[in-house]
Amino acid sequence: MAMMAKMRSLAPAFILTVGVLFVLFMIISESSVLQSIGGAPTNVGSINGEDISYKEFSKILDQQKENRKKQTGKDVAEENLKQFRDQVWNAVVTQTLFAQEIKKLNITVADDEIKDVILSDNPPQFLKQNFIDSTGKFNRDLYQRALFDPKNKQALIQAEDYVRQNLLTQKLQSMLLASVNVGESEIERQFIEQKTKMNIQYALFPFTEFSDSSIKLADVVLKKYYDENIDKYKIPEKRKLKYVLFPFVASSGDSAFAQKNMSEAIKDFQKNPDSFKKDAGIFSSIPYSLDTLDISRFPVNASTAIIKAKPGTLVGPIPTPGGLTLYHLIKTLPSKNTVVRASHILINQFGNDAKNKAEAMKLYNKLRKGANFKKLAKEKSADPGSAVKGGDVGWFAKGRMVKPFEKAAFKGRINRVLKPVKSNFGYHIIKVTGRSNRLYVVEKIFNEIKASASTKDEIKNKAGDYAYLANNNGFEKEAKLVNYKIQETPAFARSKFGVPGLGINRRLMDFAFENDLNSISDVFTLTNGIVVVKISEIKSSSIQPFEQVKASIAQLLKAKKKVELAKQKALDIKSKIKGDLSKVVNYDKNAFVGSLKDITPNSSIPGIGRDYAFIGGALNAKVNEITDPIGGRRGIYLLKVLSRTPFDSSAFAIQKNTIRDNILNRKRRTFINDWIAIMKDKADIVDDRYLFYGQ
Repeated sequence: MAMMAKMRSLAPAFILTVGVLFVLFMIISESSVLQSIGGAPTNVGSINGEDISYKEFSKILDQQKENRKKQTGKDVAEENLKQFRDQVWNAVVTQTLFAQEIKKLNITVADDEIKDVILSDNPPQFLKQNFIDSTGKFNRDLYQRALFDPKNKQALIQAEDYVRQNLLTQKLQSMLLASVNVGESEIERQFIEQKTKMNIQYALFPFTEFSDSSIKLADVVLKKYYDENIDKYKIPEKRKLKYVLFPFVASSGDSAFAQKNMSEAIKDFQKNPDSFKKDAGIFSSIPYSLDTLDISRFPVNASTAIIKAKPGTLVGPIPTPGGLTLYHLIKTLPSKNTVVRASHILINQFGNDAKNKAEAMKLYNKLRKGANFKKLAKEKSADPGSAVKGGDVGWFAKGRMVKPFEKAAFKGRINRVLKPVKSNFGYHIIKVTGRSNRLYVVEKIFNEIKASASTKDEIKNKAGDYAYLANNNGFEKEAKLVNYKIQETPAFARSKFGVPGLGINRRLMDFAFENDLNSISDVFTLTNGIVVVKISEIKSSSIQPFEQVKASIAQLLKAKKKVELAKQKALDIKSKIKGDLSKVVNYDKNAFVGSLKDITPNSSIPGIGRDYAFIGGALNAKVNEITDPIGGRRGIYLLKVLSRTPFDSSAFAIQKNTIRDNILNRKRRTFINDWIAIMKDKADIVDDRYLFYGQ
């Protein structure tokens, strides 16, 4: 009975187990029917005229959110929702294109094929997984009884549908991949790359031995290259946008909500100190953990309170980066390691070492006479990060600071100003303000303070009001009236990389390039806020004038000339050295001669790095013969392979099939990915998700 119950429960487990494929095919196939019922437009988009309704896309999206939660234990973070929706949308597009291609090619699956799969000795994993006993053995009798139990009819129908869609996809992929094969030479090459070791002598004739000034190029040569490669110098159309950004900033209500959560946790703790872990699971934005930390691992504004706290008490809530933190100090332990807290004044701004040292000593003497350290740090320190805090650099353990600073700080007495010490940053006047050799065992609740959904709605409404008024009264005028800051992007071309300073937003990019000068937008939702933009400049596509690119062309042609010169020099010297590479330096003092032992095709060459021309030349070279010149990244090589692992035909015969399978699988993945990219590029894809999701 328990096994039968498992079978009946297959239906809801199904979607979670088999992934996106079945869900997409089943849901999308119904979407056009639902749309045909009529009413207001409800589509999030279409692929080659096939509508995807908001209702069905939402089903897929919600199911994938649930899948993600089951995998990670967390909901998709709000700031990642757009990216997650994009991933699901891309999956919908891909699977729809697959379904359309299956229909176009008239690929079908017979009922008997489905029956053969389900009743086979090795049925699909999603079906047999509920019928595997504790020893890992598949219980076929129970499986077949469950299949033919009338109570499991609905689950079986879903299983048949999934198998059908899977077989259709397999048949399509088989047709697409029929032309993908692996040649014998590919298998041999990979085997050789994996098994070969070589001992090599080489000479490098660097391109740098030919100076730019030694190569003369007439303007007519440069102009000829320019004319023959004019497409390289096309400048695409570019736009500039003025914009007002309304950032997602937490409201006072958001802060109050976080504070309320902390108050609830404190009340629970006061009633029952053992409730802290439970409340962390309820209120904390991060997973619960029990940590043993030295004081340098706490935020600076929490460290003082932690040091003063008694074990068993709460510390906070304390404002920490991004929100509020409530600590429960369980106990303290002695530590073998000491950490210190210090402040410093950095002097490096007076031009030379002598002047910097003199100024540091001058300030040191003032401090020894009672001058205020914090005041002088704010006024005189060249370290802006600590100067604003009166020179405080916080707590730190050994290994965190430059050596001279660390040595002085760990030897210094507390509250004593130390004589200036020199590091590569300049002169440091150090004051040690704390020392600790304790560990603190804590658990914590961190409540992130960020803009809530209602706060974001208010910000969006505010931006919408501005967009409306700006369209009526003028972008700059309205911004000045309400004291909004106007910013401007640099000129940018249409691309998938987004708008500089604003990020990737397809609708924003479309607006920028599909509207006229001075057009003012509605609102666009970005990762960090809402933006309203105005097209402030349009630069038409053009060709860079010859005079502007003349210098870069000269550099390019000189680089090519250096290759020719180095290659000719290598040829000349090869004819003189009679097979002995060590004699190269007798003819060229700028050449480098070296040797490598047991180098593999995947090795990085010392002093050169990875150079596939070098490796390819070595693999193809005849043993104990100097190669012809080989062009590399840094210069021209002459190689002499002294020894190379011989081809092991026995090992190759054993590994041949495995290597072929690996290469074939890799080529198939690449082919399918390329095919999908081509199909998406050719497809008529309408993406109207912004009508429902606001971006």
